Parts: sequence; C-alpha cells; structure tokens
Amino acid sequence: MGQKFSYVKKCVSNDECCKSEPDGATLRMRNVNANFLAAPAAGSAAVLGVRRVELCLEDNHAEHHTNHFYAAAANEALIVRRGEPFRLRIHFNREYSPSKDAISFIFSVADDAKPSPGHGTLNALVPHDGIDYLGDALEWGAGIETHEANMLTVLIKPPATCPVTEWRLDIDTKLQGEGSKSYQLPLPIFVLFNPWCMEDQVYLANREQRKEYVMHDTTLIWRGSYNRLRPSVWKVGQFERHVLECSLRLLGTVGRIPPAYRGDPVRVARALSALVNSVDDDGVLLGNWTEDFSGGTAPTKWTGSPEILQQFHKTQKSVKFAQCWNFSGVLATIARALGIPCRIITCYSSAHDTQASLTVDVFIDAQNRKLDAETTDSIWNYHVWNELWMQRPDLGIGQFGAYDGWQVVDATPQEASDNMYRVGPAAVLAVKHGEILRPFDCGFVYSEVNADKLYWRYNGPAQPLKLLRKDTLAIGHLISTKAVLKWEREDITDSYKYAERSEEERSYMLKALKQSRHAFSRYYLNDNFNEVQFELQLKDDIKVGESFSVVLQVSNKSKERVHQASGQLNCDAVTYTGASNQEVKIMNFDLDLKPESTEHVRMEVSFENYYEKLSSQAAFQISVSCTVKDTDYEYIAQDDFRVRKPDIKFHFGGQEEAVPMVAQKEVDVIVRLVNPLPIPLHKGLFTVEGPGIEQPLKFKIAETPVGGTAAATFKYVPPYAGRGTLVAKFTAKELEDVDGYKHYEIEPRPEDVLQPNASHRSSNIIRRRTDVIA
Repeated sequence: MGQKFSYVKKCVSNDECCKSEPDGATLRMRNVNANFLAAPAAGSAAVLGVRRVELCLEDNHAEHHTNHFYAAAANEALIVRRGEPFRLRIHFNREYSPSKDAISFIFSVADDAKPSPGHGTLNALVPHDGIDYLGDALEWGAGIETHEANMLTVLIKPPATCPVTEWRLDIDTKLQGEGSKSYQLPLPIFVLFNPWCMEDQVYLANREQRKEYVMHDTTLIWRGSYNRLRPSVWKVGQFERHVLECSLRLLGTVGRIPPAYRGDPVRVARALSALVNSVDDDGVLLGNWTEDFSGGTAPTKWTGSPEILQQFHKTQKSVKFAQCWNFSGVLATIARALGIPCRIITCYSSAHDTQASLTVDVFIDAQNRKLDAETTDSIWNYHVWNELWMQRPDLGIGQFGAYDGWQVVDATPQEASDNMYRVGPAAVLAVKHGEILRPFDCGFVYSEVNADKLYWRYNGPAQPLKLLRKDTLAIGHLISTKAVLKWEREDITDSYKYAERSEEERSYMLKALKQSRHAFSRYYLNDNFNEVQFELQLKDDIKVGESFSVVLQVSNKSKERVHQASGQLNCDAVTYTGASNQEVKIMNFDLDLKPESTEHVRMEVSFENYYEKLSSQAAFQISVSCTVKDTDYEYIAQDDFRVRKPDIKFHFGGQEEAVPMVAQKEVDVIVRLVNPLPIPLHKGLFTVEGPGIEQPLKFKIAETPVGGTAAATFKYVPPYAGRGTLVAKFTAKELEDVDGYKHYEIEPRPEDVLQPNASHRSSNIIRRRTDVIA
C-alpha cells in the first residue's frame, strides 16, 4: 500500500527563507549560478535555469526534529529524516511551463565513487503535480506543491529504507530540443533514521521514549557495585558541533559499511559495536584497564562524548583512553545522532565468559589463592553496554514472537565475534529465553547476565579438578538504565532473565547449557553441590576516608557434632573488572563451632590500610576460604565492596535557593565539593560541561584542607528553553572520579514566545536557540 501525505504547513516568507541560508552559502549558490549562466551551452539560452533554492531550513528542521543539531542552527546542512517529506522552493530564471519544461532531482550518495540506481545510491525523481500522494513509503517521491510564476515549491520524500548518509542533490532542467542545464545544491543533505515514521525499521511508538532515547542530550550511567550503586552523569551531546558529521563519516570510513547498506539498522548497529573501539580498525576509543593513563585522558575524567568525537573527527586517530562506560556513552551519542533510539545499560556483577561455557570458572590452589593464569573468566563489578531499538526481520518469528524491540550492542572489546571485537545486536527477548545460538552473540550476553559461578580446586595439570562450590546467584544483578524523563534508575532485570531460583530461570539455564559444547558446562550438568552455611556481611554505606569492617558469619547446623574450621579473610583492592590490583589485608582464623551455634569473624580495615592501594574507582574484592576439619568440605566465596565518594553540588545565581533560568540570560554558577579525606587535597581540577558550552570549562584548585570545600564560579548562558543539565568532574592528586550534575528547566525569553494569532505562523512554535527540548 502506498502512503498518503497531507503536508500543508507552508514555508515562511521568501525573505525569511533566504535568511535561513548563511552569507557564505548564499554566495556559493550565487557563484554557481553566475558561473553557469555566464557560459551557457550552445542553444540552451531558453532552457529553464535555477537561480537559487530556498531550503526552508527552519521549517524543515522543525518538522523533522533536527533543529537542535549544530549544523542545522548554523545553516551548514539540510538535515532530514527518511520516510517524511521536506520542502524546497526553487527560483528559476524565467517562468516555469509544465507543458514544455522537464525537471528532475538527482540524489546521489556523496562518498560513493560509483553511485547506481540498483544499489539505491543514485535516484532520479520527476515531480508530479500535487502532494496528496508521494508514492509508496519504500520509494522516493516528489510532488509540486505550488507554482507561482518563476517559483516552484516541491515536497521530496526519501524512502523509509533510505541509506543514512550524506546526499548530494543536482537539479536538472530540460527544454525539448533546446538542451539541458544542471544545478548542484551547495549544501549537503543529511538523511537520518526516523523513529517517528511507522514504516522505518527503528520506529518507536511511545512519544516519551522518543524524547528520552533520541532527543535527550544528557543521561545517567550507573556504576559502582551491586551493593553501592552510583549514578554518574554523561553528556551524550548528539547535537553538538561536528558530532553528526563524525557519526555519518564513521559508517563509511571505520565501519566500512557500503553506502547501499547504511539504511539497515541491524548492519549499522553491528558496525557501531566494532568502530567505537580501536582493536580491529583504529576506531574512536582506545581501551585501557590499567592504572597508567600517561599520554592520554583517564577514563574517569571524561564527562561526555562530544569532546571525544570532536577530537577523533579532527585527528582521525583513536582517542586515549576508555573503559566500558566511555565506549557505551560514545555509542549512545552516535546512535542518537543517526536517529536510532538508544539507551545505556548497566549490569552489576557482570560475567566475562572467555570459554563460552556459560559458567564463570574460578580456580583455587592448595593455599586458597586464586590462580590468575588458569582463571581466564572474570566478574566485573559492573559492565555497561547499550540497547538499540529496532525491528529484527532477519530473525523471523520465534516461539515467543518476533525479536523486535531492544537489542544489545556492546562496543567494549572483550571477545572476538566473526573475527572482530564486537557484540550484537542481540535480541533481549532471545537472551531471556536462553536462545544462545541466535545472531548476534546471544550466548555471550546470556553469560553476562545469567552465568553460574563455579569454584574449582586445582592441584596441577595431571590432577583431577575438585568442584568446591556453585553460586547460581552471583551473576547479573540490578540491570539498570535511566528512567524515561526522570533522573532516577529503572530496573530492567526481568527483561533479561526470570527471577533467580524460579522454575523458569533454571529451565532456560539448562536449555542454554545443553546448547553449549564446552567441557565445563557438560561437567556441571552432571554434578551435584553442597549447601553453604557461611555468610559474608558488609556494611554498604562507607564513605571514602572512613574505616570499615568485614564480618564472616559461620553457623553449625548440626545438633550433636562439634566442628572445627580454619580459614582466611582477604581484602584486595581491585579494578572494576575484577582484576586484582593490590592486597590490602589478610586475616587467618580458627573456630570451634559448638552444635547449633553461630560465630562471627571480624576484620577491621582502616583508611591507612587501603588508601595507598585504592584504585581510581574505590573498589575492593572481599574473599573468604575455609576448611572444615575431618570432612571433605571446603567453602570459598567472593564479594564486591566499594567506598562511596562525595557528590559535587551546583548552585545557580550564587544563592542556595533556586534561581530561575532564562534562555540566553547570563547566570552565575558555583560548583562545590567538600573534602571527605582525613588528608588535604592537592592539584584539584573541576571540569564542567553543559548545553551551550562548546569546550569543557576547567578550574584549578591548588589545595583543599581537611574538612574544607573546593569551589569554582563561572558565568553561564543557557542556549535554549527546555530542559538542561550541567555536568561536573573533580580530580585531585589524592582523590579521583568524583562527579555531580544539576538538572534544571530553562524558561524562554518573553520575546521568543510567538502568539497563537501571529499572521505568519500556523502554530505557536518556539524556534531554534529557544526551542524546547522535551
């Protein structure tokens, strides 16, 4: 069925449309026409010639939800979304005669050396009279809206499957028997995915979700550990300068997607998961999971994506350095810039299964120490990836319906997939139901959220393994994302897995294990385990700078027998990926357990114990190993722990109370941080980003005494009405990875609010620089 369009909104006046083009662009247009008209082809004096084209930038960008892009505001490009028409107003050198003059619009992909109609990268359109029907939704269409003497107003509709890229437009005119002329539009046309269009594969019906996952330029990323969740703000910045141009360019240069396939969101998503990291293709970001970030920027110091993408756009070299949330933040920026709905996901206690066994296997030696060489699997305190919204016609219909909706895409380079470091798109529905063989990489994602953790006693290569313990609850906690239009956490764990210990969860785990061909998974299927009677107890709200306690509760459930147990408590400073950094403290213990009794082992860890060994993200791994004498029973367990860092506070207008924010009206902003450590802070640095701040602001703080406050003041001009968010980071020699944010509403200037009865508008629209992002 074809699609009918009723596109009756008119362009603004000729003068205002002309203003929508910058002086430079207008000059280039005039030069093109002047050069052309100065040397006409023989016999072509009567051929219709294009003098100039009004792009109706303001109205087109408003209609296509693209007016917040820097290139749109600066009149550097026409930015439209596929599946919806846009308007052009063409001025000729004489009156247009429908019976004699032929007009065609030639669209070609700008970076395709050999565009062709067969690949959909070269398209010739002949406009028909009228705009009620612009052809099938999957085809290009053009219609004449009005004809007034030397001026023609047309609507052009890219198909809902159009390649998402930069297009070039040539307008060809011809007069029978008199030759032809051609006019090339000086400005580029960027065609994007369209989640507002029902025929687009990325269509998202929910209006509020479109606001959050396409239009919002700031978000929250959850970090920390499952027992100490920490939201940190991230400037997505999809509308900032050069971000869109960089995103479109990446698809062809680093992503190597042929122009004909850049309209397929599945193919684009898979390319994004590879091109954001640098492992295979010199992509955007270089990963670094050490504590040495010399020669680059520490991952904890980035406040958002724009600075990263702008640097890559300028240098075409991988930006140093990144960890999982940086990869995810940049991928979210590119996806939203291109028009694919995207959100950032955090999974606490996320498994990295290197063996594809669907288990995390930890090998322990005779001294109850983890064998790092043999233990290739790991559990990250948290891992961050993305979900992109799209239909998946390539997967067909399964037992539980279509696989449309959210798809996991992970740009953090962990394991190779089809010989490149990438993950996804993996349908979340397939992951939940253990369909680990579905494309792409569903098995890897299933392990991340639902693997079982196994502890093995390793006594040498020629000795049999002893299975010490299984933990079916260790992996995949509190899967989180920012709530829609709220600055709070939404738990989406149930979209990835059934409730732990439920019949469905175990059933789908066994289904997945049976599809795995790894020896560990087969061994596990045929083995039985003992129950654990130990419990680690950790207080979950310890501020950095404070001491804390590790408590092990040991219970003897026997009614008659006395048990003797000996073991060890360990506290190690670790990176958030679970890799050991430094040993903080060890304590050995021996217990005599009377029948039906409970004992507690307590280890105190002071600030002096851990400060010099603490990683930048303040993470610890607490482990316990214990042997019950005169039995074959051994217990081992691990848990994550994190000390909490303070938040940066914002104040507007230099006052504690709220001060109204008005678009384009200057306001004083103060950022403050109280020193939480029992030692002074030296060489402090605030970094601030937000809407209208083209380059991050940096403020140096030489020293902050114990109990003192670091503060900086700056003047800020909100660029537009609507919602805004300021983001701040603080680092010092003694304290890193501290952040904060302030969300606020910006009121429009009174003079920018147009009245409903204004004669030159059909609706009360607040325009660019005061246009509402909502």
